[in-house]
Amino acid sequence: MDRRTFNKLAGVAAIGAVSGNVLDMGAEQTTPPPSVTENSVGLSSVASNQIVLEDREVLIAFDADSGALTRFHRKSTQWSIQRRPELGISFRLFAPLPNRRDNFVLGQKQRAVEVKKLSDQQVRLQWKNLVSEHGGVLPMTFTALVTLDHGAVTFDSTLVNDSSLTVETIDYPYLGDLSSPARDTPMRSDHMWYDNLVGDAIYPDFRNEKGYWGVDFPTKTIESKQSLFCLIQCPEQGMYVEMHNPNQPYLLEFTFEQHPGVLDSVNNVVPTAHEISGIPVHLEFRTCHFVFTHPNTTKKLVPVVLRCYSGDWHAGVDLYKQWRATWFQKPHIADWVMGVNSWQQLQVNTPEQDYSIPYRDLPKYIDECVANGVGAIQLVGWNIEGQDGGDPSLDIDPGLGTWRELHDAVAYAQGKGVKMIMFGKLNWADMTTEWFKKELYKYAATDPYGIPYQQGGYSYVTPTQLAAINNHRREVMDFLCPAYRDIAAKQFQKILALGAAGWLFDEICHHGPVEYSFSPDHGYEAPGYIYAGDLPMSRQLRATADKVNPDFIFAGEGPQDWLMQYYPVSYFRINNGSRPVARYIDSAAPLIVAVTGFDDREMLNLILLNRYIISYEPYNFKGGLTDFPLTLAYGKKIDALRKQYKSYLWDAEFRDTLGASITSDGSPRHSVFVASNGKRAVVVVNNHPDRAITATVNLPHPGDLVVATPEKPDTAPTSNTLQIPARSLAVVMER
Repeated sequence: MDRRTFNKLAGVAAIGAVSGNVLDMGAEQTTPPPSVTENSVGLSSVASNQIVLEDREVLIAFDADSGALTRFHRKSTQWSIQRRPELGISFRLFAPLPNRRDNFVLGQKQRAVEVKKLSDQQVRLQWKNLVSEHGGVLPMTFTALVTLDHGAVTFDSTLVNDSSLTVETIDYPYLGDLSSPARDTPMRSDHMWYDNLVGDAIYPDFRNEKGYWGVDFPTKTIESKQSLFCLIQCPEQGMYVEMHNPNQPYLLEFTFEQHPGVLDSVNNVVPTAHEISGIPVHLEFRTCHFVFTHPNTTKKLVPVVLRCYSGDWHAGVDLYKQWRATWFQKPHIADWVMGVNSWQQLQVNTPEQDYSIPYRDLPKYIDECVANGVGAIQLVGWNIEGQDGGDPSLDIDPGLGTWRELHDAVAYAQGKGVKMIMFGKLNWADMTTEWFKKELYKYAATDPYGIPYQQGGYSYVTPTQLAAINNHRREVMDFLCPAYRDIAAKQFQKILALGAAGWLFDEICHHGPVEYSFSPDHGYEAPGYIYAGDLPMSRQLRATADKVNPDFIFAGEGPQDWLMQYYPVSYFRINNGSRPVARYIDSAAPLIVAVTGFDDREMLNLILLNRYIISYEPYNFKGGLTDFPLTLAYGKKIDALRKQYKSYLWDAEFRDTLGASITSDGSPRHSVFVASNGKRAVVVVNNHPDRAITATVNLPHPGDLVVATPEKPDTAPTSNTLQIPARSLAVVMER
């Protein structure tokens, strides 16, 4: 039977496949999934041919014949995460043939040569001579060691590939029946990206992300290049899934696949019955390792950790924070950026040669910053061809002036106490330049067919470019290539020579469409996971800067959390629904958020709420500070309040919403800060456009309370109930 038919008949899996049991695929089944009580499982209900690991928190079981994971049960809440043993799956492997790429090894069709319990906490599983769908028996051995330790389940696995094929991916571990705690309990997936926590529903609705043309079943994936962890979140509990290696050696995808599909294509609702049209209804979850294991080689896979928790996403992220503390190397950061400060982003040129602000005119903007208490300028488009043109060159643009004029402007800023942060990009090469045509093309990332990847560039200013007719398209430079890293380091030295206080690496968080480079002559065995080059590039650039100025600031646009060991200053964007996961992970990290509106109180309120640094950007960072006086005036009040109550709003531990609740006749947002002396502050924001609200701050065992606002910064005694005007906020503090 073909892969599609086999997957549709997923009940013929695990136990059924090896013991001869066959599901009755006849009459339509309408029985709903069990409730929490019906969903419970204990050791007594596990079949006799199961190998079981359990502790006080978790029971996990494997079929003794197939090695399939048949049970995964959280005891404290009676959540059967892997519910139906007959839908258990062991693994999946993808090994393309020379003339047929679609060649899978399905765990449902394998017998394990070993399922051995090594101790009360550990089991070893092994499969040999794997039966593939179209390539016969393959001389491969896949071994897994599963360890249960205080509720954490770790899956360590190794592939020995003695075949003539390249194994591109391995899915392991694999839950064939990821189940909600109860029929009426929703589930969603959450992960880090761009300094926010983002996610989507996976039950009771499930939206396909891969296109109806591309998959048999609705599918979602989360890539490790964005986040080292994924949360499977229910209202009061969840499961944390971790790629247990912060060095990103290869791509891991957290993958959800809804079988056999949704009830309707309008609402994407998942069937609530056990079966539909005689086909089992189930949600698969697996971690897909993109290993690209060559013939006659061995590959140790990155460990994957599963762990349950009680509470909302904060509790899941707390597990990540615990692990992060074991490997995150705290960077040196200049003192000035650690205090209350604000920035301006200023663009001086675009690829359409508008030359809007010559170098000689920069002192005017610097003086404006001094007059308004803004401590840094992120200077954009200063290099040749302007913003998003000419990359990766960090030469000056003669259309803006001379090198000396820019150098002197930087020195003028430094003398006035304004830090000049130079915007730059090293991950692209502008295909319109002679440098690219003569040299840089050699270092471009290429696809499996030898074709260079491209990133489409961006549109600026003119009708022609805004219609994307003459964009500066770019090829993607290979950060794994040592020769290109040396080229990038030489360009970076040009920023240091200007005497700047720092630089901001725009688009540091991605490499466009590239995951792997298949270029054969870049100094490593291809293919290479391009994100694995980010840390080596970061180390090389940091070492270059340290020789000149250890206080030189490394900033980036939304760098992933592991990159913040080198790029500790992060610039990004938020909206009213953003969840501040990066701030929750690190209360003190310099996180900068853009403000663009001409009376942008709402954004400034959120910036104070989540302890972000203000980046003023009038006319989408093309104007001066005084171009939006209403926004500037309110921003000054926000920063003045933070300076006045620095111990509460800046130097304190950020707890997001934890530790206090709000009762209100509106929909305020709030955050909690805990000062070093244990006193608490609660920020309550009313971003309603035209209505005041009454809000009651519920703090356990509160001390005497005072309140301050941007408009009335001096504290006044207050009860825990207060009025907050529209588009404003209040800070309630314990004294």
